[in-house]
Order: sequence, then C-alpha cells, then structure tokens
Amino acid sequence: MVIKSVLVANRGEIAVRVMVTAKRLGIRTIAVYSEADANALHVQVADTAVCIGQAAASKSYLSIDNIISAAKDTGADAIHPGYGFLSENAALVDACHAAGITFIGPSSDAMRAMGLKDAAKKRMVEAGVPVVPGYHDEDQDDAVLSLAANEVGYPILIKARSGGGGKGMRRVDSAEDFHDALTSARREAQQSFGDDSMLIEKFIANPRHIEVQVFGDTHGNVVHLYERDCSLQRRHQKVIEEAPAPGMSNDVRKSICDAAVRAAKAINYVGAGTIEFIADGSDELNSERFWFMEMNTRLQVEHPVTEAVTGIDLVEWQFVVAQGLPIPRQQDQITLTGHAVEARLYAEDAKAGFLPVTGRLLMCDLDASQRVDTGVRTGDDISPHYDPMLAKLISHGADRDAAFQGLSNQLARSTLLGTTSNREYLWRLVDHPRVRGAAFDTSFIETHHDELVMVPDAIQLALLAIAAMTVTDQLTVGGRTQEPFATLGHWQLWGSPSRPLRLIVDGDAQNFYLRKLEARQWALRLPDGTTVMLREEQGRFSVDGSAASPAQAVRTDTMVHVQYAGWDQSFGLPVVGAEANDQGNASGLVKAPMPGKVIALEVAMGDEISAGQALLTLEAMKMEHVLTAPHDGRVAEMGIGVDSQVAAGQLLLSIEEC
Repeated sequence: MVIKSVLVANRGEIAVRVMVTAKRLGIRTIAVYSEADANALHVQVADTAVCIGQAAASKSYLSIDNIISAAKDTGADAIHPGYGFLSENAALVDACHAAGITFIGPSSDAMRAMGLKDAAKKRMVEAGVPVVPGYHDEDQDDAVLSLAANEVGYPILIKARSGGGGKGMRRVDSAEDFHDALTSARREAQQSFGDDSMLIEKFIANPRHIEVQVFGDTHGNVVHLYERDCSLQRRHQKVIEEAPAPGMSNDVRKSICDAAVRAAKAINYVGAGTIEFIADGSDELNSERFWFMEMNTRLQVEHPVTEAVTGIDLVEWQFVVAQGLPIPRQQDQITLTGHAVEARLYAEDAKAGFLPVTGRLLMCDLDASQRVDTGVRTGDDISPHYDPMLAKLISHGADRDAAFQGLSNQLARSTLLGTTSNREYLWRLVDHPRVRGAAFDTSFIETHHDELVMVPDAIQLALLAIAAMTVTDQLTVGGRTQEPFATLGHWQLWGSPSRPLRLIVDGDAQNFYLRKLEARQWALRLPDGTTVMLREEQGRFSVDGSAASPAQAVRTDTMVHVQYAGWDQSFGLPVVGAEANDQGNASGLVKAPMPGKVIALEVAMGDEISAGQALLTLEAMKMEHVLTAPHDGRVAEMGIGVDSQVAAGQLLLSIEEC
C-alpha cells in the first residue's frame, strides 16, 4: 500500500513538523483545525485544510467522528496523529481501520496493552523488564489505595492509570497528605483522560528520567535508537531533553536499550514508541538500578534530539513501516554522533509558578542557526484552549558542551514579545553550572527555583523602562502618547527637581525620578535614593559607563513588552510627569491569573481563612492551578462558583481583615 495523502490529526509545531517530511516524500498534506485555529501556521503549511469544529478540543481535535469525516471528505490515505490529543487513543485506530484508512502508529492492541499503566507493568514483569515497586491492582477504594501507600512506604507517587504528561500525578510525602492528593489527582485524571483510576508507586530518591526510542515494523523487527535523558522537568513535565544521557556507560546503555527492545517485542509493537525508565541517580548509573515506568505509544515531543544524534528522520520511518515495509536499518547500522539538546518554549510565567498565559505574539524571531520546530509566528494569538507550547529549539554539537552552548546561543538570540514566555528561564537553566556539569536529577528545577527565576531589581526595572521608551519612542505623558522626552525639556543636573517616572509591574507601582542631561543621556534616581547615569546609543545602553546591552521592545495601547540584557518583562506604559501613587492591586483581591474554569471551591462567603490556605482550583490549558489566600482574613465577596468560566484578571473573591 502506498501512502499518497495524509491527514495530520493535530495542530501546532508537531503538525507542521510532520507535514515537512510528508512534503519531502511527495505526500499530499491535509490539516484539520478548530475555529480558533483558522489562521494557524499548520493550516497555511498544508496543501488542504478542513475545519473540524469549535475551539474546545472536545468539539474538534478530540472528536474521532469529525476527524474521520474530514479524512473521507479529502480522500486521505492515512492519518498521522502527532502527539497529544488522540495519538494514544485506540478507538481512533479502530475507526481508521473501519474506514479503510491507514493509521500511522501502532495497533490498537498495542496501545491498549500499554495504555493502562497497571496492566503494562504486569506485562513487563512477564517480559523480564524491571518495574518500580507499587500497587497496580483493580480495587480503587480510597482506603485500599491508602493502605497500599503505607505498605510501599512514603514518599510515594500517585499516578493516573491512563494518559501521561504529568497529569493526574502527585508526589505524597506523608499519610496526612494522601487523601487531598488522591482527590486532586483523580479529578485531573478524569478531566484529562476520562479515567480516574490510580496506581501507587514508590518514589525513587535522586531519580533520573531516562527513556529509550524504539521502532518496530510488521515483519517482527524491533530496534532501538539509543536513549534520551529527560530529567530536567517540573510538575512531571519535561523542560530540557538531551541525547545521549550523560554518564551513560556502554554496559548500562546495552542493558537499558535491550530491556526496551524486549518491552516492545512483548506487545508486537509497530512504529515509533518510547520506553520510559526511572533510574537511581544517587551514584553512577547502574544496570541493576533502573526500572520501567511506562511506554508512550507514539512519537515523543523530544524526538528531534534522537534524530540529531542518529541522522534518522523518525517521521519518514513512520511512513515507511505504515506502508508495510521493513525498518530501513538494522541495529548495527544505527550509530550515535555527537550530542543534542532540546528546550521547550512555552507561553508561561515562571515567576508566577509557571502559569500558562495568553496574548498576542507581537514579535516572534526565533534563532534558526540550528533547528527550530514551531507552529507560531509574529501576530499569532496564544489560545487558552490548548497546550501553551510555542516552539522547540534543538542544538546538535560534537559533544555535550558544544550542544548546550549552541542552545544557550539560540535562546539568547531569540525574541518573543507580546506574551510572557519561559525564554529567559530556559536560558538561565541551560547555563547553570550544575546543568552544564550534568549534576542533576528530576528535582533539580524545584530545588533551584530561586536561582532560575530572578525577579528584576530596581535598577533592572528602571533600565527596562528606559529601554522600552527609547526603542518604542513612545510613552504616556499626562494621559497622552508623546515622544518619550519631548515634554521634559533640557534639564540641568543641578537645576529644578527631577520629574517622576512611574512604572507598574505586576500590579505594583515602582517610582523613580528621571533627569535628562542631554540627548540620550539621563540621571535616574532609584527608590532607595541612589542615582545611576544612563546612556543610549542605537538601542544599546550603558549604566555608569558599564558595557552596553541591546534592547528590543514592542507596545500595545496599555502595555510594554521588552527584552533587555537577558531579562524579559512586561509592564504598564511608563508614565513621566505624573506623581507616583499606589497603583498596586488591593492585597485582598483574588483575581484569575488566566482564562479558565473553576473546578473546585474550598471556601464560602464569610469563612475565616489563613494566609496560604487553598481558596479554589482553576483549570486552564489542561492543567489545575490552586489559588491561595494572600493573608489572614474573612471572605467578603465572591462572584463565582464551581464550573464558572472566568477571564484573565477577573475578580474571583475578596478577603477583608478581621
């Protein structure tokens, strides 16, 4: 069977990435899109595009009927599911077969064998693959699970039996916290996968997340394409991935890769898949201290690093084996060359606990000196309906140091303005000495949060404001938009008092005093009373004669977004000539940090609460976010309930002191 046309049942960067290979192979590409994605990049890249429903994923990208109808209407020979959405849904595989359409991926039997983690672990034990100690049985009574956790011994992990991506997963360190964690995990799993069944696993101290790329065909062949290390993660979601794994000896590599091949053969696996292991990272990697976690029966987000070190296009191989042909290479023909590392760029606010954000990309200029996989461009809106990934940057070098330096350079040279992103955070992460030295485990990001998330100090904020005003040549003066310093006159250093400069950052007013010395030179008095001298020349700035730094900025009617000297910051338009006043949010107002849905409400009107107490849970961009009380007090106002849809910045409730 020859595939002449393929419908990609996905969106964003993975849809674009699949289409690039398909076009190279001469295969006609068909995109599907929701009403929210009508102008998306993947729609523009495809040869044909079909709208399959409303913005909500359940009404479009998760609708098997709509996708099959689109495939029939466009004469698609095959469907490629990408990753996420329906990529591991056995019902889609069955629907494709019933419609006479080739599914580019494993059989539904293989998906079902690995889709439920408890059954998968039992099968792995039979195949001689080591598994993490835990509870994987059918009885889902809360008391049974609690008893199992006690028997396994804390700390433990509660994990959703279905799905992946860290959803429905909670670490629990004591029996006292078990019930709340279980309730939250069940709710998130039900919403994400339609299955709130849980399993309990022993939490491995100093864990490293190491996975093996496997590939099978319909002729009984299974090969591995070596391992990846995905230990740099937060909330069980990967942030940085690299191949090969640092510190991996040839003996341990053979053991873990052989185990992965046994796992794939045990279910007659066909196509691209990943066997995920957890390894004890307290010392050198050891062939006796790694355990099977789960199998992802699809292409992984991080597949580009494997492609970089093997020189193999995994999507091309997917098309090959889907047409009934054997794997193009035998195991001894697959070799490793150099090192590769990937960073995931997200629209999220690292300073606010990695909350996903929306907004418009007013400037999107990603450094393409090495590989970039993206589904967005300048002018695109970041939707609250889908995962907030913007792009992946992939660097390949002769060795690990070269690969990481290449990624650092990519992050430094990339610009994302108009919405908050994790670019700055990723840059700090890949340059951290312990990351460069491969001295980390899966807890690294959590334990080094303060080092990686640096809030700008007063000098930095002032520089950002000056950079923004100078680059954009506009700011607010007396309520009107004017040239930044047209109304300030030619001040003298020892003349009249400085003019106030007010900057609103995250709802708080920052007050400075600005004196213009001459063209592109200023004296700036900071809130602590100290004064710095600023000079600007062609968008580069010096402070008290220090080395210059570049700045880039864009503005809307109400906001300025600026990238300057390694800092990314968004703030209200700088105001010159108006007395600084308290523009901060009232401390007792709890507002929605993003658009979403209230799925749990922990307090009621009149309740007395304590600082840090959970108030409500907001579901946004497929994740749960718990909002807590900013201080002690009493709930004085509440305008929402369970199932309320809320907008970003909407007042949810207020707390008065009592």
